[in-house]
Amino acid sequence: MTLSYLPRLLCISLATFFLVHLALGMGVALIARPAARLGERIRPHLAARCLLVLRLLPAAGAAFIVVAVCLPSYLWLEPEAPTERVGFGCLSVALLGTAMWSISIARGLRAAAGSRRFLRNCQRAGRPTRLPGEHTDVWIVDSTAPLLALGGIVRPRLIISRGVASALSAEQLAAALRHERAHWTARDNLKRLCILLTPSILPFAGGSRTLERGWRKFAERAADDRAVSGSAHRSVALAAALVRVARMTADAGDTDALAERVDRLLREAPPSPAPQPMLALSGILLIAASLAVAILQPAALYSVHVALEHLVE
Repeated sequence: MTLSYLPRLLCISLATFFLVHLALGMGVALIARPAARLGERIRPHLAARCLLVLRLLPAAGAAFIVVAVCLPSYLWLEPEAPTERVGFGCLSVALLGTAMWSISIARGLRAAAGSRRFLRNCQRAGRPTRLPGEHTDVWIVDSTAPLLALGGIVRPRLIISRGVASALSAEQLAAALRHERAHWTARDNLKRLCILLTPSILPFAGGSRTLERGWRKFAERAADDRAVSGSAHRSVALAAALVRVARMTADAGDTDALAERVDRLLREAPPSPAPQPMLALSGILLIAASLAVAILQPAALYSVHVALEHLVE
């Protein structure tokens, strides 16, 4: 099949992304379970961050290679011929890359649309209220159903049903709201959306599920830690709130995870997490910049261009 200059660039970029993503995904899938087990030995907020980085690493690494390597080498060294033949193998891999991105983007958009509908329904069925001790409004929904959640991404809102607000004591309600505000501070809803928008590590493999389950577990623990801030009194109040809301629910969901959280809160007050340093992000940016400088050397770009020519054939 023959393609013109820009469609050929798009085809090569998608094929390269798929191959690099596959290679990185295989590596991450091998260490997913050990990484999740290792998370049990460190602070929950650090464990959640590490598992999130591993989950997003294949897509981020593949995107970096495409942007920092493929595009410069193609634009600099590829002659602007009217058309050029592209092999069946390259087209097939590019289609796989297109399908992979289409599935993940559709999944993310569907989740974002569902969240938007949920917020609209809550706003129609409830009203903002300033609860004692709270600095911002909480949306109280006129319903006896158990509902206590943080909705939205750009402008998150705390949403609670009147049934839950009536069932919890003042201390339990305050602890539960602090837990949801901890998710707000950590931007966990945005992180969930990023996970949904990012292609799975490997199709039909458990690496993505292992990392996503681990991230959710440690994100909940980290929110618990921020909510109780090392206070045994707050820890007991939050554990009691979790149990009471679970009893109001016909389907309590993952009871083992709930029991684990409650046991952790009652066994000892989780310590307040230390301030989040920017050293990890700075290190990642420094490594990426160093790689970009090394890759953008003429000899490196020429070698990449030769590899791309073999891919196209």
